[in-house]
Formats: sequence, structure tokens, C-alpha cells
Amino acid sequence: MTRQSITLSEQNDKWLKCQVEKEEFTSKSEAVNYLIKQAREREEYYEYVRMKIERGIKSGRSEKQTKEELLAEIKSRLNI
Repeated sequence: MTRQSITLSEQNDKWLKCQVEKEEFTSKSEAVNYLIKQAREREEYYEYVRMKIERGIKSGRSEKQTKEELLAEIKSRLNI
């Protein structure tokens, strides 16, 4: 692992110390790595959702006349 030196606000440092004291993490480094990993995963998820939305927008409007017809087609595709 790469060793880094970072400066934390007093509030964040207290929070990290508290997490270690409560044995949520074995060290402040472990807590920081966990938080960064979660942020990366959240970013990847949001990018995936953005891609899906963009694909939906590019596909254009539905040819269905009513929301009921569209819902019926979706249900039939899902075998509901």
C-alpha cells in the first residue's frame, strides 16, 4: 500500500478516533480506505445509472398510446 500523509479537520479526526475506539475499524487508515472504497462504488453506480438514463432518452418516445398499454407490455416481457 502507498503511504500518505493527510490533514484532517478536528471534527473528522475525532470521528475517526471514535470509530477505532468503538472497534468499528482497527485503525484510522482502515476507516479512510473503507470510506474511499464506498465513495468509488457509489460513483460507479451513479455512472451506471446515468448511462442507463441516457440510453433511455436516446431510444426516443414510446409508441404506446397510454401508460396502461406500456405497463401491460412491460408486464408481459417480465412474465407477470
